[in-house]
Amino acid sequence: MSIRSKRKEEHLTLAQMFFDKEKVNSFDQMHLLRPTLPESVVDPNSIKTRMFGKDLDAPFFINAMTGGSAKSLKINQALGKIAHQEKIAFALGSASILVNENDQLESFFVARKENPDGVIIANVNPLTSARDARRIVEEIQADALQIHLNTIQEAAMPEGDRDFRWLNNLIEIRQSVDKPIIIKEVGFGFDSKSIKLLQNNGFDLLDLAGSGGTNFAQIENARNNHDVSYLEDLGLPTVVSAMMAKKEGIDFIVSGGVRNPLDVLKGLVLGGKYVGISNFFLQEMLSHDAEYLQELVQNWKKDLAILLALYGCNNLSGVSKTESYFDLALKTQLDQLI
Repeated sequence: MSIRSKRKEEHLTLAQMFFDKEKVNSFDQMHLLRPTLPESVVDPNSIKTRMFGKDLDAPFFINAMTGGSAKSLKINQALGKIAHQEKIAFALGSASILVNENDQLESFFVARKENPDGVIIANVNPLTSARDARRIVEEIQADALQIHLNTIQEAAMPEGDRDFRWLNNLIEIRQSVDKPIIIKEVGFGFDSKSIKLLQNNGFDLLDLAGSGGTNFAQIENARNNHDVSYLEDLGLPTVVSAMMAKKEGIDFIVSGGVRNPLDVLKGLVLGGKYVGISNFFLQEMLSHDAEYLQELVQNWKKDLAILLALYGCNNLSGVSKTESYFDLALKTQLDQLI
């Protein structure tokens, strides 16, 4: 097993070790105002949407996790099958390993095999050359490309990068790849200044991935030979990052700590076009099996349709009218930053 593949499997093991299903995050400090008389009806079709020109049964999707090892091949195969059967999008983990180890392609392409007509999103790091990024998108037959920004993870990683001058390469990738580009965080959120910088350079879709879910500083600290746990609290909460993105008027995906259908609805109320779920889905599958996760996804779709009706929404376009309020601690953050 190569060093890169070994790291991929270490990440999977540590993500499972640190997973906390009851972890509190900013979604718990956000509340939605429910109409007592919603005058609505539950309709499974109310949550259907389109993503990159394809019809989907739900606005939530399986977000970037893994690829590039034997274990991740089996995971992506199972997730790809669920995405196909439940008609939801699936974003793969970083495929930058394919630059040096193209023999690992099957661990990513297996998702497309299982989901031939659905939405598959590729993922690369910000230092991947434009040529390699284009090749990876073509080989995976992806509908879009996530480029992940992970400065805190790199800082915590023993073998991590120390040069964070990435913008010029992001622009080169965007100019080379003829698919939609998503600039994605990995669990530490976006600030207003960076959002504006990306907007000014032609990027129009973010995956916020705020703090509240998987903490890659914690994961990398467990692999480190000295303590860098102080990096674990550097992230912006998902709700705060979403409010920043909304203020700047950029399209965004809400992710980072999504644990249930109500969190999905809150993400949509915040203005997210879609909502991504990573480690929660992964751990539910690893703790049980793929059939359990598929049933969970089915229940989330049913429950999200019920929630839309409870809040008086007949379709996803009406979600933005739902009123919300915040606990004092979160409101104080928002008042300072927004």
